[in-house]
Amino acid sequence: MPVIYKYGAQPWKALFITYAILTTLFVRIPLWTLLAIPRTLRPRRSWDIRRVLLVKLIRTVSEVEENIGRIIFSPDHRALKITPGVPAVWIPPVRSSLVVGNLAEWAQRAGVEPIKIPGYWTIQEGANITHTSRPERGEKVVLSFHGGSYTRFSAHPTEIPGVIGRYLIKHADSVRRVFAPEYRLSSTQPDAHPFPTALLDALTAYVFLINEIGFDPSDIIVEGDSAGANLAYALTRYLVEYSWTPELPAPPGALLLLSPWADLSDSHDHLENGSVSKNIASDVLGDPTEKLKDPVKAFTGPHGLEAAKNNPYISPASLYPSLVVNFKGFPRTFIVAGGAEVLIDQIRTLRDRMIKDLGEGNGVSEGDGMVRYYEAPDGFHDYMVFPWHKPEFTDTYKAIAEWISLA
Repeated sequence: MPVIYKYGAQPWKALFITYAILTTLFVRIPLWTLLAIPRTLRPRRSWDIRRVLLVKLIRTVSEVEENIGRIIFSPDHRALKITPGVPAVWIPPVRSSLVVGNLAEWAQRAGVEPIKIPGYWTIQEGANITHTSRPERGEKVVLSFHGGSYTRFSAHPTEIPGVIGRYLIKHADSVRRVFAPEYRLSSTQPDAHPFPTALLDALTAYVFLINEIGFDPSDIIVEGDSAGANLAYALTRYLVEYSWTPELPAPPGALLLLSPWADLSDSHDHLENGSVSKNIASDVLGDPTEKLKDPVKAFTGPHGLEAAKNNPYISPASLYPSLVVNFKGFPRTFIVAGGAEVLIDQIRTLRDRMIKDLGEGNGVSEGDGMVRYYEAPDGFHDYMVFPWHKPEFTDTYKAIAEWISLA
């Protein structure tokens, strides 16, 4: 059964798109511009009119897609998308002997298992290496997981999240390759690929980098944005918690979390003067209580919504007292957030919990804390995929590059 959208069938789809384009060009944009002239009416007084309009346009496109489906087709785990200049590979499924403990139990309950998935490389322009080259001395590799609430977007470098890989390579001298696996997306229509499907695929990609390409775990930076950051964190937690397993590789050398979706429960939704209500107007995400309701249901699947409250792999920032979580053994971590995003409260909760267990610092010398936190006061959710979001965009990549260079 395919996903059913309110205006997904023709001719209603074409009519709705036409309506959206005409009303945006001739009604919404003029009205938005007029209302943004007084600084007091802008979502942030410090924003210029251009940023106000771009945020509203992004939200409008997102609302259109909620009614008709994706405007532009995205590849998924079922096939490689062959594109000139983008090395694409099939990643063999991870061995079942590496799926142990809670992960094995959750996978059995969800009826999922490892499969082969596509993976895409971004390589530094002009570099004298290929995607199959053995790592050079001092070379770091980024294992990148895209965002999209576990239900949207793709790992392909031409998709919006691909911006991250290109700019990490541009700014960090020791990073010459970024690898993005096409993990399976969750869905409720039909029910498909709930937790821990994406985690199995993440483990598959991690083992591939080590066994097939030859990277040492200490040279792998596990990175993700939004839901991808949730996945990057979950993979790292699994590798830390089950590091005693003889066949399982060691945890990565570093963890990079960009606007992490750290609480899939509703525990931060109704805080007094909380960011969920306070920052709705300044964030491209909109109201997360509505926007993320279906993705959470799709992701938790047979585990139920209770899993979003108390499972440390799913919601490390949950405020529910039933959650038991600690971060001992985690690698050096860099967390990026925007002060204007609706998820900032839960990201700060994650930050505080990690710093409590690991200490604050760059994690590169004895006695130095392992957690570095970077917050752009006027940044909205996932601003690091929008190159026009300056100066925050460029400043953040420079800060990350400096952090990477210290290791």
